[in-house]
Amino acid sequence: MEIKRSGSQPSGQRPADYFTGTVRIDPLFVAPAPARVGGASVTFEPGARTAWHTHPLGQTLIVTAGCGWAQRDGGPVEDIRPGDVVWFPPGEKHWHGATPTTAMTHIAIQEALNGKPVEWLEKVSDAQYRK
Repeated sequence: MEIKRSGSQPSGQRPADYFTGTVRIDPLFVAPAPARVGGASVTFEPGARTAWHTHPLGQTLIVTAGCGWAQRDGGPVEDIRPGDVVWFPPGEKHWHGATPTTAMTHIAIQEALNGKPVEWLEKVSDAQYRK
């Protein structure tokens, strides 16, 4: 058994290439091999969002606070709120983040395939975000 104590892992700022706006990432876990799942708590300030991206084995989001938006390529922008669980299937191009006026926090859980949990793509433009 291993216990990761709250506050034992430092918070980090988002990589500018993959996010727009102010985003804080709090690592929660990376399971040791042979497991390949990892998770983090991600907080998006109003207007902040991910770039478009995919996950080779899919991604689950559990919204814990605030109000956010999520969109899959070609689909509508969907409201997401605390208690909502969002599943993106493997390879589905998508983005997620806060609304323009409200911060949002979610727990993101994904598995790595060959050591890679995500494929980052182009940023979500302001026009795409405001749709």
